[in-house]
Amino acid sequence: MVAHIWLNRPHKRNCVSQQLLSELEVAVDRAEKDKEVRAMVFRGRGNTFCSGFDLDELLEDFAGDTLALDVARESSRVCDRIHRSPKPSVAVLEGYTTAGGFEIMINCDFAIADDEALIGDFHIRRGLFGGAGPIYRLPRILGIRKAKELMLTGKLMTGREAVDFGLLTDSAPADELDATVDAFVAQLTDKSPYAMAVTKMAVNRGLDGDTETLMVLETLAAGIVLGSKDAQEGISAFLDKREAVWTGS
Repeated sequence: MVAHIWLNRPHKRNCVSQQLLSELEVAVDRAEKDKEVRAMVFRGRGNTFCSGFDLDELLEDFAGDTLALDVARESSRVCDRIHRSPKPSVAVLEGYTTAGGFEIMINCDFAIADDEALIGDFHIRRGLFGGAGPIYRLPRILGIRKAKELMLTGKLMTGREAVDFGLLTDSAPADELDATVDAFVAQLTDKSPYAMAVTKMAVNRGLDGDTETLMVLETLAAGIVLGSKDAQEGISAFLDKREAVWTGS
């Protein structure tokens, strides 16, 4: 089963607010606790993903006030929950994906866009600095030069351009987007959820340690997964020439 998590403020292009952040975290928690859920798909209502933090709320409640640090911490924490989740996540991008929406997207494991969607960090165009991932997620996805290019120019790219840039997993024409997403997600949901969680955890740390430490992590992960019931089932299913039935244990 796939958990479809919708950003639902279409009247404001799904701008991030404190309430949206809170509800987003609740939705991720529910998806994580549901053993039937194998993947999370994040989308925005009204044919747009998310155009950033609500500037009305930002100006009224935070700009020029030390409370701004609190909302930056909260945004970072909630986005990191998506990144650290044991379940794989896919952002589906339509319309605008900028600033805070861009940060949600880069904290997802994968992103698939409408060919004509408009995507970019964008913070610098408003004299702002993104607080939920651009300096530690983006260089890991793109490399530091391309990360600087997006952050320092504030440029927007179409979905097609963002795929070529190395930012996205795939893009498709609007009328083929749903089918493209479904086909990709199907490659995640038919795998062992136990092996998925351990593999994602290990890969997430793959750029953060020295080689010897990562070799130990890799060895431990391989041993833990091999000792699972899902590994036993996967091997047996292959030898018996049948589909595996995963239990996540």
